[in-house]
Amino acid sequence: MSRRGNMSTRRLKQDYMRIMKDPVPYVKAHPLNSNILEWHFAVIGPEDTPYNGGVYHGKLIFPSEFPFKPPSIYMITPNGRFKCNTRLCLSISDFHPDTWNPAWSVSTILTGLLSFMVEKNPTLGSIETSDYEKKLLATRSLEFNLRDPIFCELFPDLVEDSKKLINDLKVFKNTRNSENRVDSDNDNNNSAYQKGQVLFSTLTNVAVILGFAAFAYTVRYVILSIMQ
Repeated sequence: MSRRGNMSTRRLKQDYMRIMKDPVPYVKAHPLNSNILEWHFAVIGPEDTPYNGGVYHGKLIFPSEFPFKPPSIYMITPNGRFKCNTRLCLSISDFHPDTWNPAWSVSTILTGLLSFMVEKNPTLGSIETSDYEKKLLATRSLEFNLRDPIFCELFPDLVEDSKKLINDLKVFKNTRNSENRVDSDNDNNNSAYQKGQVLFSTLTNVAVILGFAAFAYTVRYVILSIMQ
């Protein structure tokens, strides 16, 4: 391995130890066991953002010249903010080597990525979608990630959390559907009862009218009989 390769490996190992000791809020990251120059990260959607409830998988590809050159940044999970599997144009990525600072660490990169993700400033590799669409993608992101073997290998805790949340959502959905069916049945029963009440009331009124008519006819007949 070259001297630069040794330097990048040493620096990335230091950064990894730092991240394990002091994690980046809302972000988890691990290098591949087979290649420390390829890192995978998972952004846990922050509260009060359209990404809340979602988990977004991405990767960093570091050059052998790191930290003197910046990494490539990719998002893998559909998110409504960045194109998937496309190099992102950020000041902390290899799209802008002129703005890169060798003092920046992996934590700095991930913090900057999260900051840009929750903003709405456009850039090369970003897309424009509504908050509603982003929320829909957030609910779908969990199942998407579970089909990714690298995500499942590097983030077993998030896999378990995702499976539990997916199951809870299914239970909640089934419960809501059952409640809606019960409400629908009750509405139908109430509607039938109300219709029955209207019919009964109508028949009662008709019976009363016929009763009065019969009584009037009887009285008239009696009076005529007396007069004769």
